[in-house]
Amino acid sequence: MPDFNIGERFKVTLFGQSHGLAIGCVIEGFPAGVTPDWEKITAFMARRAPGQNAWSTPRKEADRPEILSGLNENGLTCGAPITAVIRNSNTHSKDYEALRSTPRPGHADYTAYCKYGDAWDGRGGGQFSARLTAPLCFAGALAKQVMEEKGIAISAHISRVGTVEDEKPDAVNPRFPLYESGAFPVIDAEKGEAMKAEIEAARQRGDSVDGAVECFIAGLPAGLGGPYFGGLEGKLAQALFGIPAVKGVQFGDVRHFGSENNDAFCVENGAVRTVTNHCGGILGGITNGMPVYFTVSFKPTPSISLPQQSVNLRTMAETTLAVQGRHDPCVVPRAVPVVEAAAAIIFLDMILQGV
Repeated sequence: MPDFNIGERFKVTLFGQSHGLAIGCVIEGFPAGVTPDWEKITAFMARRAPGQNAWSTPRKEADRPEILSGLNENGLTCGAPITAVIRNSNTHSKDYEALRSTPRPGHADYTAYCKYGDAWDGRGGGQFSARLTAPLCFAGALAKQVMEEKGIAISAHISRVGTVEDEKPDAVNPRFPLYESGAFPVIDAEKGEAMKAEIEAARQRGDSVDGAVECFIAGLPAGLGGPYFGGLEGKLAQALFGIPAVKGVQFGDVRHFGSENNDAFCVENGAVRTVTNHCGGILGGITNGMPVYFTVSFKPTPSISLPQQSVNLRTMAETTLAVQGRHDPCVVPRAVPVVEAAAAIIFLDMILQGV
């Protein structure tokens, strides 16, 4: 079953559980002869890593990938599958004892129990945990390196936290990266401070808050993708919806009327472009040469300390649950590189396939 696989020519398979010995990935189809840029890979993965600031979980993990295969003695990719392992070291499994019989509202605890029964590893969410986005980011960092060498730029930012919205990038000529360097990935620093305040207010209440991430990709050739079920939106959406807590994906910026929504064509430096970019760089499931962009909506973290109604699956009696443990009051800040990683994997896969 393809539950943990994405890609066809460039294929990434995730493995592991949140509180198991390790998590990791197997990458097939990565080009041979590439020297991984470990400085960039480490910096990219650090953007997702937990325990670095007040708006993320206090769980601290080094998230250093150990490469078991796929490199030769000189550190070059050799064409064999790349296997990377990330050890889990800071687990508090006892925090999840009550959840074995009492599922968290809004979480996959109940549906996982329905599918796997008592065999499910519920510690830290098991295989449903966002912990598995660490190896996804490793694979995405490798994909981004190849894409950059091809002149393709990928960057995302927090577009919204709660009711606070970030500045909108120029959809025709976005700058890369979208935001200035810093731990909180927003374009407008003042909006970023307001978002942090929104997250902190939710944390103080024992609650969580939702948000969204917007991602831009520039430098793609026109003609990638296909109609109907081979469409670029569908392939991207499949990968994006695999990220935990994602509840919506929108491509472009749809307007109410055709006269507003249609992007007029023009010629610029001998190439066909569009004056606006409401379509998000995709028409009929195929890239049109303009920057591709989309917005990914994330639900609030289900694990909150406020009392919530649930049921005891052993006794089938209603009960009250207040979640203990370490959780993000908002998943969005750490999700930004994850969205970039998923996009990089899908686009590199399509480029390598030549479709």
